[in-house]
Amino acid sequence: MANTNDWWRTAVIYQVYPRSFADSNGDGIGDLPGITSRLDALSELGIDAIWLSPFMTSPQKDAGYDVADYCDVDPLFGTLADFDALLEGAHARGMRVVVDLVPNHSSSEHPWFQEALAAGPGSAERARYVFRDGKGENGELPPNNWLSVFGGPAWTRVADGSWYLHIFDSSQPDFDWANPWVHERFREILRFWLDRGADGFRVDVAHGLVKADGLPDYTPNPDLASMGGDEELAPYWGQEGVHEVYRDWRKVLEEYGGDRVLIGEAWVMPLARMADWVRSDEMHQTFNFGYLETPWDAAALRAIVDESLAAFGGVGAPSTWVLSNHDVIRHPSRLALVPPPPQGEGIGPRTQPKPDHEVGLRRGRAATAFMLALPGSAYVYQGEELGLPEVADLPDEARQDPTFLRTEGRNYGRDGCRVPIPWEAGAPAAGFNTSGASWLPQPAGWDGFARDAQRGVPESTLEFYRSTLTVRRDRGLAVGSIDWLPSEPQVLALRNGDVTIVANTGSAPVPLPDGDVLVASGPVADGMLPGDTTVWLV
Repeated sequence: MANTNDWWRTAVIYQVYPRSFADSNGDGIGDLPGITSRLDALSELGIDAIWLSPFMTSPQKDAGYDVADYCDVDPLFGTLADFDALLEGAHARGMRVVVDLVPNHSSSEHPWFQEALAAGPGSAERARYVFRDGKGENGELPPNNWLSVFGGPAWTRVADGSWYLHIFDSSQPDFDWANPWVHERFREILRFWLDRGADGFRVDVAHGLVKADGLPDYTPNPDLASMGGDEELAPYWGQEGVHEVYRDWRKVLEEYGGDRVLIGEAWVMPLARMADWVRSDEMHQTFNFGYLETPWDAAALRAIVDESLAAFGGVGAPSTWVLSNHDVIRHPSRLALVPPPPQGEGIGPRTQPKPDHEVGLRRGRAATAFMLALPGSAYVYQGEELGLPEVADLPDEARQDPTFLRTEGRNYGRDGCRVPIPWEAGAPAAGFNTSGASWLPQPAGWDGFARDAQRGVPESTLEFYRSTLTVRRDRGLAVGSIDWLPSEPQVLALRNGDVTIVANTGSAPVPLPDGDVLVASGPVADGMLPGDTTVWLV
């Protein structure tokens, strides 16, 4: 772990999705003590920090992204004492801990919203959330035509006739960030977790919060990602006023010293606009979704790398690199689908064609090796170091994503990347717990991906990740800079420090440059680099 206040510029940050990581009590849902029990495995992997997806008190209508108490742990996951123990254990192993924070909306079961409902129209309590009168003769129509990211209308009417906004599920009412009361509550929330020793926050929907004046009608392009990412900003994404929120939060973090971080989930394009979130007085990082959504294609990847380094470097921030998370199809499956489904749509039993796992894993490992050679900070989603594919054969009755439910099954949603991960072959629930219970069913063959089946096996995906992360650190690639080298059209070739990186995104083998192989995503022989393979050479 970096010893400077800028540790986040080079860090490899591992996303833990708590309900699917490790289950200590056998109820089928992962928990904080389960994570603590597996910290040695994360330390051995060679990561610098852990990002914990939501574990705060919640009715779990959207897997914890519907928060009912921002300053406590949901009993599903444990207690505040369990959080403290996890934090202490991570810090003792040289790993930092980043907490997921959800400021765009709360749960409809949060006392703040329940008080708003009870207080009625025009009250100070109602002003905490976006309540509006309806249209039509008797207010029977929604205030505007906005649609929920999860499908259906973005407005729900309450008993007194008023409507409240929920850009996501109806159980997730949006805060009104024009209200100073909301700002003050979130300053208190930040300080609560910082006082406990949290190393920072990943901010959910960081491009949301502020809505355009007058809440004008808007019809999104159906072919684009539901979370944004269009050149044209929706009136509920990327509004200028949101930057004042993060300038204020940055000041709070700086009260605690310069090593606490703000990390934004901002689905905005182009990257030059995304870089506004990481100006020197705002956030430290934001996820590079432009990179995540780039296909396995040499020209496209070179273009997005250049754009990323220029955009983020232009404001003095590191670029980040990410291939998978809890909201997208796991990249060993996604890269085998050309073109992949739009973000949030997911894949399932009726998806055609099905991803070829062998092709997908080969491309996935090659893409990972290319990504980890780039300067900046990188993210790893739990289970990708095991080569886990998207679980496409979940039965409809097992699915829990609001996207699946609100679209009446048209979109499969995100459950396929959230299945509990395997630890031990032959154990109940593949070592996720000792009872065999699992909140989403693990597929047949999950044992083959188990960590203990891969540990110490040189060709395994786990050992590939471990060795690649070691070389990345030892060679200082995260603090380097790149120079592109001449190459064939389907090949990416570059230098970072004393390392030459060559990635073949095509299907035909190409000659390898001279040098000793430091890292290879797949077999290389006879001086040739096969298709869908990346190597690092010195």
